[in-house]
Amino acid sequence: MGIKVAIVGATGNVGQEMLEILHERGFPIDELVALASRRSQGKEVSFGDKSLKVRSLDTFDFSGTDIVLMSAGGKISKEWAPKIAAKGCVVIDNSSAFRYDSAVPLIVPEVNADAIEGFSKKNIIANPNCSTAQLVVALKPLHDIAKIKRVVVSTYQAVSGAGKEAMDELFEQTRAVFVADPIEVRKFTKRIAFNVIPHIDDFMEDGYTKEEWKVLAETKKILDKNIKVTCTAVRVPVFVGHAESVNIEFENPISATEARDILREAPGCLVIDKHEDGGYMTPYECAGEDATYISRIREDITVENGLNLWVVSDNLRKGAALNTVQIAELLVNRGLLKKK
Repeated sequence: MGIKVAIVGATGNVGQEMLEILHERGFPIDELVALASRRSQGKEVSFGDKSLKVRSLDTFDFSGTDIVLMSAGGKISKEWAPKIAAKGCVVIDNSSAFRYDSAVPLIVPEVNADAIEGFSKKNIIANPNCSTAQLVVALKPLHDIAKIKRVVVSTYQAVSGAGKEAMDELFEQTRAVFVADPIEVRKFTKRIAFNVIPHIDDFMEDGYTKEEWKVLAETKKILDKNIKVTCTAVRVPVFVGHAESVNIEFENPISATEARDILREAPGCLVIDKHEDGGYMTPYECAGEDATYISRIREDITVENGLNLWVVSDNLRKGAALNTVQIAELLVNRGLLKKK
């Protein structure tokens, strides 16, 4: 079945990853359209060995399109997703615009695939925050066995999560350090080169940031509303790949050995956990990979039924583009897409 697919935000980091992953996974495309803002009109993006000319979102007619993958930011999504969905297209949105809407499914296919059945209420499906996606992939198989009560997570997030300008700033600042040039701070609140910043997104009244709140709210929506979650989100001088230190408290006993065995069999997970030098995964090694890697699995001796994990994943892939494409595959494989 050939499907007409449009990518909104095709010139961005995530949009380009979507193009690559659609090609890699052999998604059944009959026609593919790359869309972006007027200023990007006419640029070219790659799809396999082909080049696609970017067209303007403002003037495109979606009436013949089946699936729209959106990665152009919350403001664009809020304006355009409902209009596109009204044309009969299924919109899979990578922004935070619809994640907390009770009528919009928030999907990680390895975790809550059945929730996709509710997409027809608005014809919109939300993709979770990059940090949440890899976290719930690791939590779900353990929750099924021992029932999670509480999660404490500290994230170590790559600059690519803040877009191309953020990646450029890390590169430019790093170069400036070595050649003794002045360091310019534009995208971040403080210098990011050779530094870490405990601040992602805007601050809220309770002292948490919106990024931290997203992890809390989305984990509850995707996995279980009764789980208690707290998060500290930190930006680190890494280009690609988010890491998370995760402390979990369970209702029922579970050993590190049991957790290791469970995670080895879990969809989307790869356990790399040797108690030796280098016996764990790092963001550098996970870049370009699809799996959520889990290392440093050990029991937390300070609480009853506690475990610690180290979770690493490519934020541009599983945290964004890959998960979006997997949702599209879910629509097709379950026969939920009404082909035009």
